[in-house]
Amino acid sequence: MSTTPLVNALDIIATLAFALVGARVAAAKGLDYAGILLVAAMASLTGGTFRNIFLGQRPPWILHGWLFAAVLFAVLVTISAKMIRPVGRLMLSLDTLGLAVATVSSANYAISFHAGFVGAVVLAVLGAVLGGLLRDLFCQVEPVLLHRETIGTSCLTGALLYVALNHFQVNSTVCAISAGLVVIAVRELSIYFDWHLPKLR
Repeated sequence: MSTTPLVNALDIIATLAFALVGARVAAAKGLDYAGILLVAAMASLTGGTFRNIFLGQRPPWILHGWLFAAVLFAVLVTISAKMIRPVGRLMLSLDTLGLAVATVSSANYAISFHAGFVGAVVLAVLGAVLGGLLRDLFCQVEPVLLHRETIGTSCLTGALLYVALNHFQVNSTVCAISAGLVVIAVRELSIYFDWHLPKLR
């Protein structure tokens, strides 16, 4: 089964967004050009890679080499603009866009390969957050996913909505837009109001 045009379009958007953020984080940590390229590729391609592997499919960058063009573009922009300051509000918003797009793309892809309700939700979250988790680990910073901004929660909420709407045979465009907006809303509200999941005290 080939990928749908929706998945292909969303994958390129998410790849570019995650690569830009990954390159910025790597540059801020003082990595060299090769390190910036590696982190940008890791941040943008890992989620889709594991999503496809769990579904028994080849990683998207093997099927669509043009995804590397998005990674290279992000690295060149970061290096040319000398973006060495810590990630700011604009980059956080770009990361949020990537999370929304990757959640929708991964949910749609999982469903197209007949994943069950729970499986599709898990793969949607995995496809969205795994790259950012590895990005932070490679750059030796505390992973944002594990301690603030409810990244996992926002992706889980969007994934649940997408899969639920699809279960009731709602139009795919409505599913995508609704789920994406939910991811963005939850993440942006958590940043604005400094919301966090409870922690042990």
